[in-house]
Amino acid sequence: MAAIRILKGDATNPQAKGPKIIAHVCNDLGGWGKGFVLAVSRRWPEPERAYRDWHRHRAANDFGLGATQLVPVRPDTWVANMIGQRGMRTGSKGPPIRYDAVAQCLTALADHAVRLGAGVHMPRIGCGLAGGRWERIEPIIADTLLTRNVSTTVYDFD
Repeated sequence: MAAIRILKGDATNPQAKGPKIIAHVCNDLGGWGKGFVLAVSRRWPEPERAYRDWHRHRAANDFGLGATQLVPVRPDTWVANMIGQRGMRTGSKGPPIRYDAVAQCLTALADHAVRLGAGVHMPRIGCGLAGGRWERIEPIIADTLLTRNVSTTVYDFD
């Protein structure tokens, strides 16, 4: 089984050749405007548009915790909008991360990556505004992506 590769840099600018999927965690409220999504939107408008449309029409699709939406942004690059966060951080209700939903998302992501022959690139998903702990996220990545031999790179922003 491969190991997670950790690099300093920008996850929206993957350091790899061949097909790439850039993965990140979204909330289940349709909110897009803080954290890593700002970097995604600066580079490509399609992921935000697709996420907002997906949320707007949620009664007729699979939008919700554990769902993953793959959005093409270049011929060899996709962004995976993964719903792994319940609401947003407010008050003292605890962190909005939902580890079980992240596991569902990463399982679907592994299927997409294998089908496309793509590597996965991401920030430390779920550990920013979602309030998750890397010690809980890293084993989920190992169980879902690495066990399927999906090349996985995590970027720590400089």
